[in-house]
Amino acid sequence: MQIRELNIPDSYEITPKLLGDDRGTFLEWYRFDRLEETIGHSLDLAQGNTSISKRGVVRGIHFADVPPSQAKYVTATRGAVLDFVIDIRVGSPTFGQWDSVLLDDIDRRAIYISEGLGHCFVALSDDATVSYLVTSTFNAEREHGINPLDEEIALAYPEAAGELLLSPKDTQAPSLREAEAAGLLPTWDAARAYYDSLRTGA
Repeated sequence: MQIRELNIPDSYEITPKLLGDDRGTFLEWYRFDRLEETIGHSLDLAQGNTSISKRGVVRGIHFADVPPSQAKYVTATRGAVLDFVIDIRVGSPTFGQWDSVLLDDIDRRAIYISEGLGHCFVALSDDATVSYLVTSTFNAEREHGINPLDEEIALAYPEAAGELLLSPKDTQAPSLREAEAAGLLPTWDAARAYYDSLRTGA
């Protein structure tokens, strides 16, 4: 597989090697050792999630308190989504910026999103099935959201998504600046310190 760091530090696109023959296709969609070589520490996976979305569904922008927050390794097992990683770490050189990866059942890419980053995707097909491996279990008290239609962040939703469909929770989520003013966002320094602790085992 090939692993490429995105424009947002501490997020990566993973492109697997597809092995095909007349029976079908085989691929390794997750390799702990290859990812560990890249990010400098192993992942302590705690939970696996799957969501199924119809075209136009937007899920996010979601994040959790640091530490421990929740790193995510995400892929689409059916259909297609455009997956966004948003830098919400106050003090980061790319604060408020985003990058995206097309996840689909053709190229079978995945995305790794470190703790403290925002995550969002939009479904580009019906029954878009997304699977997530995450490093901590869900904790509602530590989970937060930012409105995925925030004009300052300005995520670029493709025309293929059609009419966007958001949950009331995501629609009512604060903007990036409102979340910052409320003290909800992680900081760049806290995130970096946490990554360092994972590398050293401290």
